[in-house]
Amino acid sequence: MKWSDLDHDSCPVARAMSVVGDRWTLLILREAFLGTRRFDGFQDRLGITRHLLAERLKKLEALGLMHRVPYQERPLRHEYRLTPAGRAFGPVMLMLVDWATDNLPSDLRPPIRVVSHTDGHEVDPVVVDRTTGAPLTYETMRLRRT
Repeated sequence: MKWSDLDHDSCPVARAMSVVGDRWTLLILREAFLGTRRFDGFQDRLGITRHLLAERLKKLEALGLMHRVPYQERPLRHEYRLTPAGRAFGPVMLMLVDWATDNLPSDLRPPIRVVSHTDGHEVDPVVVDRTTGAPLTYETMRLRRT
């Protein structure tokens, strides 16, 4: 099966991987959540080639996770902003940061932290059941084939 075939798969994990299964795409989204908006900013922070960055940004735009907004008319230049669908990926990004911090330790100081938007204090993210509010862990839930 090709990567391009996953976007129509019935499995939500496969469909999600068709969007974010590429390391550059996830790092571009990370930078967008950190406030990067301009092409040169993404390129400087990631060290990605212009061609690859343009390709990934076009893909994120086509999939509705980012949209281009003009910030300069002469010459015409755009910045890239997260759409509602892109912002909805935020909790996934937070959980990736939390999981990697806990399970893939590094001797280096982490360059990013999860903090409250309102007061800046560090937060400890957790996934909960929307109906009951109960934390969801490997011990309390499972995936089931339908």
